[in-house]
Amino acid sequence: MVKVREVMHPNASWIEPDTPLAAVAAQMDQEDIGALPVGENDRLIGMITDRDIAIRAFADNSDPLKRTARDVMSQPIIFCTANEDLDDAVRIMERKQVRRLPVIDENRRMIGMLSLGDVAARAPASLAGETLRAVSAHHP
Repeated sequence: MVKVREVMHPNASWIEPDTPLAAVAAQMDQEDIGALPVGENDRLIGMITDRDIAIRAFADNSDPLKRTARDVMSQPIIFCTANEDLDDAVRIMERKQVRRLPVIDENRRMIGMLSLGDVAARAPASLAGETLRAVSAHHP
């Protein structure tokens, strides 16, 4: 069985919850990524995606330049473990319809990120295709 640690991106970055949205967007642009985990006191507390910024930051007519990651992040955090079978992590992605999962170690510290792209690049084609269909399905 393929383990998550064999497929994930190691050393994924994360941001503090008080990071201004403009800085979050700039970091996403610089790193060419669509999501960043949000951490506080060495623990993951949420995830912020480019979609969170685009939708939630403007939803209530407040000034997005005054908002922070905490204001628009998704909670609770959905994650997988490094030693987990890739098939099991993929099932989490399918069930929760998420494209990215932070990866934690046995001490509950984030050590990487597993993305749908990682699955597509490294998993058997049948698993990658099934995952893409399930994650991309329209939310009920």
